[in-house]
Amino acid sequence: MEELYREQILEHYKRPHNFGVLEHPDLEFQDNNPFCGDEQHVTIRLDDEGKVAEVNFDGKGCAISKSSASLMTTLLKGKTVRDAENLFVQFHRMVTSNPDAPIDEKAIGKLAVFSGVRELPVRIKGATHSWHAVLRALRGAGEAVTAEEARLARCRCGKWRGV
Repeated sequence: MEELYREQILEHYKRPHNFGVLEHPDLEFQDNNPFCGDEQHVTIRLDDEGKVAEVNFDGKGCAISKSSASLMTTLLKGKTVRDAENLFVQFHRMVTSNPDAPIDEKAIGKLAVFSGVRELPVRIKGATHSWHAVLRALRGAGEAVTAEEARLARCRCGKWRGV
């Protein structure tokens, strides 16, 4: 299973989906991580209902960062802001969980390929970098999505308490 995951990550790294900048986007956000050199620029076009119609990314980064951004862009199409936030919470919870913790593959879907990141905490930032950029764009660029916010994203009733 680990080998299959590695192959999928490398495939998204070598042939990233939705790579490039959308012309005339509705939303965009550019971010860089000075510690590792990753740079992410996301551009988003929304449909008339406010759902993600198109999302692209551009920039540079390691295999984990680039492949995470590639897979993220394929999964966010057709999603609402709330859906995107919930998917981020599930993804963040998985990559920051104990390596021995079971993975809710039904909730996380194709993102389970990044479960190995749990064993390499230095890779968490790269895996989540594009997600932070997309959520900042969807929220209006001023609001950062911090690791603390991700941990506290669910209130006692289990529902998202974000915007």
